[in-house]
Amino acid sequence: MRRPPLVTISASYGAGGSRVGPLLAQALDVDFVERAIPRHVAAGLESPLAEARLQDQHAGRSLGRLLRQLTPEVESAASARTARPAEDDDEYRRASDHEILHRADDGAVILGRAGAVVLRDVPHALHVRMSGPRDLRIEQALLVEGIDRDTARWRQAEGDHARDTYVRHFYGVDPLDESLYHMVLDSTRLPLAACVQAIASAALELAAAENL
Repeated sequence: MRRPPLVTISASYGAGGSRVGPLLAQALDVDFVERAIPRHVAAGLESPLAEARLQDQHAGRSLGRLLRQLTPEVESAASARTARPAEDDDEYRRASDHEILHRADDGAVILGRAGAVVLRDVPHALHVRMSGPRDLRIEQALLVEGIDRDTARWRQAEGDHARDTYVRHFYGVDPLDESLYHMVLDSTRLPLAACVQAIASAALELAAAENL
C-alpha cells in the first residue's frame, strides 16, 4: 500500500505554524489537523498557567480538564470510546492520540498535539520544528495577526508556556529537544512560503522512500 505524506509540526508562537500547516496540507493533498491548544484556548489558560509557575503537575491536571471543556471534538471522541464523560486527566491525551494515530495511513499535516512524540515510531512520518528568536517571532506575529505589540508579547509568553506545559505533563518530554525532529527551521528568517516548499519536498521524498 502506497503511503501518503505524513508531517508533524511543532511551532512556537509567531513561528507561522498556523499559516504553514494548512498551506502544506493543501500542497500535499492531505488533511490538516489543528493544534491541541489553539489561540482561543491558550488565551483561557491563565489559571492553569499560574499554577504551572508554582507546580507543573497541578497545571497539567487543570490543563487536562480545561482542554476537555474547550475542545468538544476531542471530548466527543473520548466519550464515544468510553460511553461516559472523561473522568481522569489523561483521557484528553488518549483521545487526541487516537485521533492522530488513526490518520497515519491516510496522511496528514498535524500541527502541535505532540505529534512528533505520538508518531515517533511511524517510519514515514516527517517531524518538523519551527521557531526562531523570541523578538523576531513577536515581530512576525504583528504582521501575520495584525495585533499590537503588547498583545503579541502576552500571547507569546502565555501560548508558549501553555503548550510547553501540555507536552511536558502529558508526554514527559521537552518540546524544544531537537532530537525529536528531522527538520528544524528558523521560520522568522526563512519566508513561510519557502518553509512550505522545503517541508513538502522532504515529506514527499520520505513517503516515496517508504513506498519502495
